[in-house]
Amino acid sequence: MNYTLHQLKVFLKVSKTRSITKAAEELNLSQPAVSIQLKNLQDQFEIPLTEVIGRQLYITDFGKEIAIAVEQIVNEVNKINYKSLAYKGIMSGVLKISVVSTGKYVMPFYLSDFMNANKGIELEMDVTNKTKVITALKNNEIDFALVSSIPDDINLEFESLMENKLFLVGGKQIRYSDEFKMKTLLQDIPLIFREEGSATRLYMEEYIKNKGLVVKSKLQLTSNEAVKQAVISGLGVSIMPLIGLKNELERGDIKIIQFEDLPMISNWKLIWLKDKKMSPVAQAYLTYLQAEKLRINESVFSWINNY
Repeated sequence: MNYTLHQLKVFLKVSKTRSITKAAEELNLSQPAVSIQLKNLQDQFEIPLTEVIGRQLYITDFGKEIAIAVEQIVNEVNKINYKSLAYKGIMSGVLKISVVSTGKYVMPFYLSDFMNANKGIELEMDVTNKTKVITALKNNEIDFALVSSIPDDINLEFESLMENKLFLVGGKQIRYSDEFKMKTLLQDIPLIFREEGSATRLYMEEYIKNKGLVVKSKLQLTSNEAVKQAVISGLGVSIMPLIGLKNELERGDIKIIQFEDLPMISNWKLIWLKDKKMSPVAQAYLTYLQAEKLRINESVFSWINNY
């Protein structure tokens, strides 16, 4: 056997993502580079690590066993690196955060100064829908999660960061006025939803139910960016978080439609499992966040107060 640490790391990422494309994106490598490293590792085993059925990549039972061993190897190598940095007085380790998809407009600004000041820390941030975020938290796979609504079936602690405002918005092609009523608007214009499992969708469904609205036509899209582009193009209207609309509102590509009991307001919260034994890195980040969040809100997010 003559495999390299790089080959092991590539295989581990492939095993977790079940995709050459996704593994390449997360590793900042080209797809051919990932495929070559995977092949070079496979050539050292007589039993297949992966198999492709149709166009879907699967990890074989043997491959799953190897992936478990590889993860242990990579973790031990990381520990060696972290100890080396610790002896130099440099904080080191991995900070693991899972973020609901709209939170990608929020979380980086609460991380940048901390990460720049602590070069020995590695960041693993997964951006996905709320269901997957909460699953990762329940499984204790992450240090923190960023959400706008807290699940009530887990014992949690949290740090509130900032308001999350959701407005009804439409593109500049759609003709509407302040005199429009929601029921009238939705008879003619499709309402665009996020996918099942999205917190934004849950807020929308709650609003529609409470108002007794009947949606005659609706579209479903799987990301906040897709919904935004659909609204801009005139495909329909949607209830969206303000945080991701700053540039579009300033350019006039998207307009806020004023309606009763909108915006809905919640709070962006960083949450973690109660009684979790935090790593030194996680504890250092929480301490930083508690001390700096007001400064960050004022310097980065003060524009939200204009709406």
